[in-house]
Amino acid sequence: LRQYELTVKEWEIVRQLREVLKIFKDATLFFSRSGTPSLATVIPAIDHIDQVLTTASLSHHQYDLAVRMACKLAKVLLNKYYSLTDSSNTYRIAIILHPRHKLSYFKKLRWTDAWQRTA
Repeated sequence: LRQYELTVKEWEIVRQLREVLKIFKDATLFFSRSGTPSLATVIPAIDHIDQVLTTASLSHHQYDLAVRMACKLAKVLLNKYYSLTDSSNTYRIAIILHPRHKLSYFKKLRWTDAWQRTA
């Protein structure tokens, strides 16, 4: 069985991967709580996950190449699902109607004026 034992480097990659994957655990726990999640929190959550993955994929000194590539691939999949929100006005309406967000959320993310008008 010794031949299947992870090397020190492999354990480090596992540690790094665990660190990056924590965002998905946190999101899952957040959306699994009763009474808390709403449609208005979906896009901000996706944006936060995207930011974490972007930072990790560009952190050459903090993460191994394998972890950075995994983050880039995760971003591709995340963006695929994020783009599905474009076909539904419901998400944008929910954010605009949410007292915490309104239009300030879109301005904070520097959405173009055209995108904000569409929302």
